[in-house]
Amino acid sequence: MYFRYMKVLQFPLARITFGFVLGILLPYSLKPNPKLVFALLFISILFFSISYFLSKKKLNDKVYFGISTYILSFFIGATTLIVHTDYFQKSNYIHYGSIFEKPHLVSVTLREKLKNSTFNDRYVAIVNRIDQTESSGRIILNIRKDSLNRQFEIGTLLRIKGTLYKNSPPNNPSQFDYSKYLENKQIYAQLYADASEISVSSEMEKNIWYYTSKLRTKIIHNLEKSDFNKTELNVAVALIMGQQQDISPEIIRDYQYAGAVHILSVSGLHIGFILLFVTFLLKPLPNTKRGSFIKLIIILASLSLFGLIAGLAPSVVRSVAMFSFVAIGSHLRRSVNVYHTLLVSILLILLFQPSFLFDVGFQLSYMALFFIIWLQPLLASLWLPKNKVSKYIWDILTVSFVAQIGTLPLSIYYFHQFPGLFFVTNLIIIPLLSIVMLLGVVVMLLAAFGYVPLFLSKPFEWSIFYLNKIINSIASLEQFIIQNIPFNLYFLISFYLLITTAIIWFKKPSYNKLALVLISIIILQISFIKNRSDVETQKEWVVFNSKKSTMITERNGGKVTLFANDSILKTSQKNNILTTYLIGNFSTLETKKRIENTAFFNGKKIIILDSSGIYSKNMNPDILLLTQSPKINLDRLFQTVHPKMVVADASNYKTIQKYWKATCKKQKIPFHATGEKGFYKLN
Repeated sequence: MYFRYMKVLQFPLARITFGFVLGILLPYSLKPNPKLVFALLFISILFFSISYFLSKKKLNDKVYFGISTYILSFFIGATTLIVHTDYFQKSNYIHYGSIFEKPHLVSVTLREKLKNSTFNDRYVAIVNRIDQTESSGRIILNIRKDSLNRQFEIGTLLRIKGTLYKNSPPNNPSQFDYSKYLENKQIYAQLYADASEISVSSEMEKNIWYYTSKLRTKIIHNLEKSDFNKTELNVAVALIMGQQQDISPEIIRDYQYAGAVHILSVSGLHIGFILLFVTFLLKPLPNTKRGSFIKLIIILASLSLFGLIAGLAPSVVRSVAMFSFVAIGSHLRRSVNVYHTLLVSILLILLFQPSFLFDVGFQLSYMALFFIIWLQPLLASLWLPKNKVSKYIWDILTVSFVAQIGTLPLSIYYFHQFPGLFFVTNLIIIPLLSIVMLLGVVVMLLAAFGYVPLFLSKPFEWSIFYLNKIINSIASLEQFIIQNIPFNLYFLISFYLLITTAIIWFKKPSYNKLALVLISIIILQISFIKNRSDVETQKEWVVFNSKKSTMITERNGGKVTLFANDSILKTSQKNNILTTYLIGNFSTLETKKRIENTAFFNGKKIIILDSSGIYSKNMNPDILLLTQSPKINLDRLFQTVHPKMVVADASNYKTIQKYWKATCKKQKIPFHATGEKGFYKLN
C-alpha cells in the first residue's frame, strides 16, 4: 500500500502541480515586473518545445524534457497569478493618480454584503468608473448607519463622492494583518460615505450575484414569516448558505472553543454531506455505464444547485469544485484515482483563482481531505467492529482524528489555540449535523418556492437549538481549551515533516523509515533551539497604539516588563493587544510597573510627558514621548529639551497631534503618531 501511495508522487501531474504552486508564490512574494515574467514564460515554452522535439527524435533520455516541463509549469503559475491579480492590471483604481489624496466621484456596483460594524453597513463593491475614467477593482464600502437604516440590494449601482483609503497595516506588533487578508481577496482600499451622500441608480446590474442574493433574501424572508426563531435562523443561514453576518459573537466564540467553528461556514464538510446524501438517494439506479453517467450528472447538478443557494462564496465554489472532481474520479474508477483527482482539482481551481492558495479555508480543506484519504483507511482497519452502531462511531472517531491531525499544525499556526474536546464535539455533532443539513437543504429549497411546511421547519429549528446548546455546554469547559500557543512557520514545517514521516513509518515500518522519523525529530528540535536562541538575543522597547491609554513594554529576550497605569496593569491578563504581542514573540509577562517620567533603553534616554506636564529639564532625551494630551507649548519645550525624535501615542487628542506634527515638521524633528503610523519600536 505504501508503494501505491508513493506512486502518486511519481505521477507527472503531482510534480507539475508542485511547480505550478511554486510559480504562484514567486510573484506573490516578489511582485516582479509582469513583462519580465511573460518573457520568461515565452522562453520556457521555446525550451519545452525544443526538448519535446528532441525527445521524440530520441536524441536524449528525456531528462531535459522533464526539466522543461516543470520550468514551464512554474512560469504558467507565475503568469496565472499576475493575470488574475488586480494589482497588476493597469485599469485598477490603485493606479489612478490622486485617488488616495482627494475626493473623486466613484461609481460602484455592490457585489457582497459583509458583517456590519458598530457604525457602518459594509459591502464589497466593484469599481466601475472614477470621475469620467473607466476603472476596475474591488473595495470595501462602509455606509454610515442612519435613522432609516436603509439596506441596499446586491447589484445596486451607486455613485459616491469620496476619498479612498488604503488598507492600513496592523497598529500593534504581532496582530492579525487585516490589510494582507484583504489584499489576498484583491481588495486594496476602503471608502466611507453617509447614505445621504450616495446617488442610487434606477438600474440594477442583474448578474449571477444579483440572482443568488435575491434567492437568499427570499428564502430568509419566507423563513422569518414562518416564525422561525431569529437566533436559530442566523445559525441556519450560516450552516446552509455560509452567511455569518448576523450570528452573535457569543455563539461564534462557543463554536470556536468547542472546535466546531468550521461548520458555521459552508465548506468541504457540508458539500461532503450533500454528496453522500445524493449518492444514497441514487443507489436504486443501476451501476451500468449509462446509469453511472446519469448519477454523475445528477450529483454535479445537485452540488452546483447547492452552491447557488449558498451564494457562490469563495469557500463554497472551492468546495463544490473539489467534491465535483471527487465525484468524477469515483465515476471513472481509476487506480489511485482519488489522489489524481485531488491534484487535478487543485490545479484547475488555482488556474481560475490562484489567490485561493493563500486562503486559510483552502489550505485546511485540502489538508483535511488528504489526510482522511491517506490515513483514515489504515486507522479504520485496526478494529473492524461487527455492530453497525460501533462501526459508525468508530468511523466518526477515525475521520475526526485524522482530519484533526492533518490540520492541527495549520490551525495552531493561524489561530494559536487547540480545542481539547474536539473528539467529543465531533462524535456528538456530526450525527446531529447530518440531520440539520438534510432538513435544512429541504426546508430552504421549499422556502425558495414560497412554501415552508411546519412539520419540517420546526424540527429544523429545534435541531439547531439543541446543536447550539450542546456546543455551548462543551465550550463552557474552558479548562480543556489550550489557548495562546506560540507557533511560527519553522514549527509548522517541522511538525508536518514529523507527522508525514511518522505516518509513512507507521504504514510499513522499516529501518530507513524510522531513520527519517528520527531525522524529522532532530529537525524539530533544531527549530525549537534556533527559535529560542533568536528570542533570547532580542531586545526592544515598544509604545503600543492603545486607544485612550498608554501602554509600553520592554522586552529582554523572552521576558517582558509592562509599563502602564493601574487600570491596564490590573487587567493585563485580558488585554488582547498584550496577549498577541507575547504570543508572537514567544515571551512571558515577568513584571508590571507604573509609568514614570523617564526611561532608559539600550543607551537611549526617554522623557515621558503626561497630562501633569512634569519632566526632567536637565536631560537631553533621544526620544520625547507625549501621552494623555499634556497642555504644553511644543516650540517652547524644544528650547528646553532637544529631542531627536517625538512620539505621540493614542491617548492624545487628534487635534493636538496635528499641531504637534506641524511643529515638529517646522523644527525638522521626526514625529511618529501611533494613531497614524501604528506602534513605535526601539531596538
